[in-house]
Parts: sequence; C-alpha cells; structure tokens
Amino acid sequence: MEYPSLSHHGGTRGVTGSCHQLHLDAVTSLLVDCGLEQGADVAPGAEFAPLAFDIQGIQALVVTHVHLDHVGRIPALLAAGFRGPILCSEPSAKLLPLVLEDAYKLGISADPVQVDRYLALLQRLIVALPFEQWHPVVECGGVACSIRLQRAGHLLGSAYVECDVRYPGIEPSSRIIFSGDLGAPGNPLLRPVQPPERADVLVLESTYGDRLHPDRSDRQQRLEVAIDRALANGGTILIPAFSLGRTQELLYEIEGILHRKALLNKAGPAPDGDPLDWSQLPIILDSPLAQRITGVYRELHDYWNAEARARLAEGCDPLGFSQLICVDTHARHQQVVNYLKSTGRPAIVIAGNGMCSGGRIVNYLKAMLGDPRHEVMFVGYQARGTPGAVIQASEGAKGFVRIDLDGEMYEIRAKVMTLGGYSGHSDQVGLVRFAQGCNARWIVLVHGEGRGKQVLAKALRRAFAQVGHEVCVTMAAWPSRGVWRKEWFLSEREGFL
Repeated sequence: MEYPSLSHHGGTRGVTGSCHQLHLDAVTSLLVDCGLEQGADVAPGAEFAPLAFDIQGIQALVVTHVHLDHVGRIPALLAAGFRGPILCSEPSAKLLPLVLEDAYKLGISADPVQVDRYLALLQRLIVALPFEQWHPVVECGGVACSIRLQRAGHLLGSAYVECDVRYPGIEPSSRIIFSGDLGAPGNPLLRPVQPPERADVLVLESTYGDRLHPDRSDRQQRLEVAIDRALANGGTILIPAFSLGRTQELLYEIEGILHRKALLNKAGPAPDGDPLDWSQLPIILDSPLAQRITGVYRELHDYWNAEARARLAEGCDPLGFSQLICVDTHARHQQVVNYLKSTGRPAIVIAGNGMCSGGRIVNYLKAMLGDPRHEVMFVGYQARGTPGAVIQASEGAKGFVRIDLDGEMYEIRAKVMTLGGYSGHSDQVGLVRFAQGCNARWIVLVHGEGRGKQVLAKALRRAFAQVGHEVCVTMAAWPSRGVWRKEWFLSEREGFL
C-alpha cells in the first residue's frame, strides 16, 4: 500500500457518524472525528457499541467540531484505550466537555463519580489549538505530519483540517484536507469560511450536495412574519432545535427583531392583553444544555464576526436579553408545558432536540400538536424516519405521528412550516466553490445521502472540466489506496466515475 492513505469508519452511509483515518505509514495514523451515527436506520444501542476498528497506532484524534455526529463515539474510543491528544480549536475545547458530559449522563451513566472521572480524563487529553497556525503532530519513523485548523463557519469553533505530510526525499509535501461540516454564508454570529490554499486530496462533506439553499437575506423578516401570525392567533411557536449552533442563531435573530420593534414603539408597550404586544412575548429556552452552551457562546464573543461584536459594543446582549426565559428543572419544564397548553398566552419555545426524537420538545408536541392555534417551525434538517420528518411532511395537510416509544399516535392539527435559510451546511454551490478553491486532484465525498453525493459528484466534475482541471471524484464507501498517486489515478479513474 502507498502512503498516505485513507480509511473511513463512518459518514459513508448517510449524513452522520463522521470518522476518518489518515494512515501515514503501516503503523502510524491520525483519526479525524469520531462521530455517532444517528437516525431511524441506526440499530438501538449504537452509542454503546465498541469501535469496529483497531486504535493501535493512532497518534491523535482531531475534532472538526463538537456535534455528536462528529464526537459521539469518543467515549467508545476512550473505552478502547485511546489516550492520545484530542486536538481541536479553542472554542471547541470549551464546548466539547459540555456536549460529551450531557451525552454521557443520558446514554451511559449519571453517577456523579463516574461522570467526574470521565470528564477529568477528557480534560487531560484535550489540546486547544489556535486557528490558522501549523501544529506538528507526528515526527517519527521517517514521516512528519502537521495540521492546521481553519474556520469552517458551521458553528462556533468549527474547523476544517489541513494535514501536511512529508516523507524524506519527497517534495513537495502531500496536503490532505478534511472539510468537516462547512457552513453556509451569512451566519449572523460566525466569521465566514476561510478558503484553503491547496489540496492533493479533499475529503468533502455532501449533506446538501444535491440542492441550493433559499436566499438567506430575508430569513429574519420571514421569522418575524411567522411570529406575528402566532401572536395574532394566540398560539405558541414550537421550534425544535439542537442545543449547539442553531439555538444561538435563533436567539440572536429574535433579539434583533425585539430590539427593532422596541425602537419602532418608543411611545411605550401596547396595552396589557393586546395580542400583538411584542414587548410581553416570552422567549422560552427549554434546554439546560442549550443554556450552558449559550453561556459559553457569550464568553467567547471574541470569536464572533464583526457585526455581532458591534451589536455587543452598542449595548445589546443578543444571547441574554430580558425577554429570554430559561427553564432549568424538569418540574419547571412540565409547568410551562401545562401553562401554554391551557392558556391562550403566545410564546416562542426553543427546545431540543432538533429532530423531535427525544428531549423536552417531545412533551410540548404531545400537549400541543392537536391544537390549531399552535405552530411547529422547523429550521433544520429532518433525518428520514424521525418524528420531525413525519411532522414536517404534514405541512399543509393533517396526519398522525408516533413521537416516542409509548406507541401512541398523535394527531397533527397545529400549523407546520419550514423556515428556510437556517441551514448550518453549505449548499452545492458553496461546496463546489470550496473544492475549486483548493484545486484538489482527488475528492472523496462523505457525510451525505446517496443522491446528494451523486449529484454533487457530477457538479464537481462539470465545474472542474470547465476550467480544464482534471479531478477524480469518489465516494468514501469505495476502498482508497495511495489515493493521489498519478499512475493509480490515471489507471483506476474510470472505475470510480
């Protein structure tokens, strides 16, 4: 086998479970992400399953970002004996313990002693790296590898990973890039993706490889219209959202709407009881994890983009405004559910999880799906087979959904809408632009459904052909070997196209 080479332990069958191994020689490798497969097709207990690959020789784990589909198998990695460094960006180093502590308590053990022991081990292994700086990882046995993290614009701290690999007497070095999840432009909080300078091999996500996102410029206006409608109807808007990333974007934009409304109504709030009184609208964040993560986002405002930092300088607090109500205990959560179900008080509820397959959003749905005053607003991807996908498919019609394992079917009479423009992933245009920016010779598509990868592969070949650049595009399910050697590229190329 020629080196470096790649093997993939996840992220090949769908949009979750990213886990990729860069083999530098026969006994030395790096692991990039160690994520959990999610969705209806995944066998129960997948989060507890032992790793299906040998960790011998893995020098480090590099984390692109801290969503569970990229880090959810770290407990299994540690259980298998891995004690190497966990390299990630400085924001990710703050967020990773929060995310993995929550997952550990829910899926493995809530015993305080075990949790503390697990977190102590995790903290010993995490190494925070600054963006845009090379960091040596391997220098042994005639091979050297350095990595550099660059902003990926997906969520706070997200990065794509540049790996520069050198062997004695071979010039130039080999450059392999792992995209992680690339963000869409126009994120209200984050700085944009920094394009790579070059790549021999690009391991590229393809979540939205078969589609284009709607215009994001008017998404705040559409959010405002939807909230106005709910206020007029005396109902609650239920927004299923994952605790990390999407929740903070929503809070930022809702605060912007509230701030603008306040400026337009300086004469004072509307009379008490007015159904259109925005100044009395409670914004309910019902997720302890989301609250903790939002606190970290506020601490790390130096990593925000210029516009968001300017809002802070003007005296606004986009993630901690006065109408934001945080629900912590389960008892308080149940009180809020019962209150909103039994009254006509309008409210906005942001609760996890984003695909309605668990978390506190489930109790809101059970209580309120059958009432047409209320509205379920989707702002993110709904994986096939999840309750969220079933509810989303009922938009404009009625139907029934089984929300959890109790087996009961719930009628969908609440309004359902999907608010576009909030995707955390780049669309086809953005993915092609990223790939062209680094002039990759070989592109390996991961983290996408079959159609998404196939459509993106055609778009990439077409775009590269238009500029006279030869590229080989493969799917990660194919075996890879000596991935960019010219003679292999030329002889095997047709087998992969």
